[in-house]
Amino acid sequence: MTTPTPALDDETLAFAERVFDAARNGATVELQALLGQGLPANLRNHKGDSLVMLASYHGHLDTVAMLLELGADAELRNNNGQTPLAGAVFKGNLPMLELLLSKGADVEGATPDGKTALMMAAMFNQGAAIDLLLAHGANRDAREQGGLSALDLALRMNTPLAIERLQAV
Repeated sequence: MTTPTPALDDETLAFAERVFDAARNGATVELQALLGQGLPANLRNHKGDSLVMLASYHGHLDTVAMLLELGADAELRNNNGQTPLAGAVFKGNLPMLELLLSKGADVEGATPDGKTALMMAAMFNQGAAIDLLLAHGANRDAREQGGLSALDLALRMNTPLAIERLQAV
């Protein structure tokens, strides 16, 4: 038997929204203070987005570094099965990719349909991200659920920079 989730009052909901906004806006000092008071580093919103997911997607390197230093999980997926690494790839944020990979993000971590970060980089024509992911050991031959590789996806999406990078030996 499951216990029903208690309803949250307006004050609690407003506080939660401020916390997630702090992550989106890169309010590192504010978040660090809240974590010091017991707020969990892996707190997630109604979409399953963690503080790391929000801060990394919005490009706040210092905030992500602090969250990871205080125990946040670089691999925590949202309700859609997406990781912070996938968001950084989508944005083409190389310093964020480096940080996440150095703090435990799985270069081969895939979405529920089997797409890896390398495949995402190929689909969005992120040449520098492709180079970085390959340098970190990404498997160029991995296949998603439909059997397509990163190169196959790049060809399908007609992303010339990605095609060039993935065809290079």
